Amino acid sequence: MNTEEERKSFAERVGRKQWMAIAVVLAVGLGAGAMILRIAPPAPEAAGHPEAEGHADGEHHEEGRAEGKDEHGHGHGHGEDKGHAGEEHNEEEEKKIAFTDAQIQAAGVAIESAGPARIRSSLQLPGEIKFNEDRTAHVVPRVAGVVESVPANLGQEVKRGQVLAVLSSPMLSEQRSELRSAERRLELARTTYQREKKLWEEKISAQQDYLQAQQAMQEAQIAVANANQKLLALGAAPASSALGRYELRAPFDGMVVEKHISLGESVKEDASVFTISDLSTVWAEISVAANNLSLVRIGEPVSIRSTAFDQAASGTVSYVGSLIGAQTRTATARVTVTNPQRVWRPGLFVNVELVSSEAEAAVTVSADAVQTVEDKPTVFLKVPGGFMPQQVRTGRSDGRRIEVLSGLESGTAYAASGSFVVKSQQGKSSATHTH
Repeated sequence: MNTEEERKSFAERVGRKQWMAIAVVLAVGLGAGAMILRIAPPAPEAAGHPEAEGHADGEHHEEGRAEGKDEHGHGHGHGEDKGHAGEEHNEEEEKKIAFTDAQIQAAGVAIESAGPARIRSSLQLPGEIKFNEDRTAHVVPRVAGVVESVPANLGQEVKRGQVLAVLSSPMLSEQRSELRSAERRLELARTTYQREKKLWEEKISAQQDYLQAQQAMQEAQIAVANANQKLLALGAAPASSALGRYELRAPFDGMVVEKHISLGESVKEDASVFTISDLSTVWAEISVAANNLSLVRIGEPVSIRSTAFDQAASGTVSYVGSLIGAQTRTATARVTVTNPQRVWRPGLFVNVELVSSEAEAAVTVSADAVQTVEDKPTVFLKVPGGFMPQQVRTGRSDGRRIEVLSGLESGTAYAASGSFVVKSQQGKSSATHTH
């Protein structure tokens, strides 16, 4: 009995050890299998079956085609798209004109943004600067005489009342003599009147004598006043050291623009010996065709530019003629121009610009921004690292802003003043690519 119990206990102990060993082996196997699954993907379910393998190969073949690969694995489709995109990118890079911020600043290229503006359509008319006839005087002596001196010179600025020339006039001598005679008669008549008045008040003489003396004094006063008026009408001073001395004086401040008198010359009373003009204002006379008369109105603001040099001024239309010339078929209009620096000289040809219409434009750029590239209007857009040429279609212009009908959106940054520098750089870049 003891021996059988010992055998059973021994067998049970051996059985437990075997089961524990088996459990350890299973645990190790499971761990190794998990590691293998992590390293390698699971085999397809159809592994080992030829049909499944063929099906899998077919699927991979279709996927290869879907991805743009042929049977040999060479790509197409997406590869071609990527190639086109690369070509476009290269073209843009070739068109781009490289400019750093420092170069832009050094070249003086101004960057502005396209935006709306009011475009004014203008009308250009030819004109000529002329004297302001309201401030121009043709000076005549009004008495005949011989020239004794000529203090004024051609081109000289003179003040009102300044002596231009001195004449010796027999006629003036007679006028002054008449004045002095009338003054002497007035003194005598005044003395007689006072005496007769006193005698009449004292009841010594008759009233008739007093009234006659009063009448004689009044007639003498009239004669003196008449002689004075004659001298004033001639522009001569009533009192002078020499009876025949006549001083020709400037009627207002101005410049001597014409002189037709010399020392010792005998001049007539109606001879125009000086022309004085106040050049602080001048007239711009405009020739207006009949079809443009409706656009030229009194009070209309205008801009005046010289054809000979870079000078501009502004003014308003002060006169529009009512008649059209038989030969020229144009009417005359006039603009009064202020001329403080004496820049506008009579005889100078000018262009007069009037605003004929105004309209709002949605997209405009500076007039300096539009350059001609390959015979087409072009604006250089600001892009990172430089500029990109952009052809545009332009519309109206007022000389300062240009309307862009297509090719440019509002708010786009572009090269404004100094854009010719960008165009020049573009020409250099093109020459480099050509070589």
